Amino acid sequence: MEVISFVALAAGLIIGLGALGACVGIGIMGSKFLESAARQPELMNELQTMMFLLVGLIDASFIIGTGIALWFTTANPFLAQIANLPK
Repeated sequence: MEVISFVALAAGLIIGLGALGACVGIGIMGSKFLESAARQPELMNELQTMMFLLVGLIDASFIIGTGIALWFTTANPFLAQIANLPK
């Protein structure tokens, strides 16, 4: 039953590191957006559109990682392999 505990640990790492990466990425992108909008205010609308598109993509990658982690915790494919091992 060590596999269940390792899967829970792996799912926590996937969700935690995914959230950390998404937050850091959005923070860096937001700061660069503000910096570029201050330098060239006439491009602010185009930059804002691109920024929101990228925020959606970054959040989508985190949500996909969360979905995969939750899939492994509920329908674990590794448990079926352990049940078929010769004893």
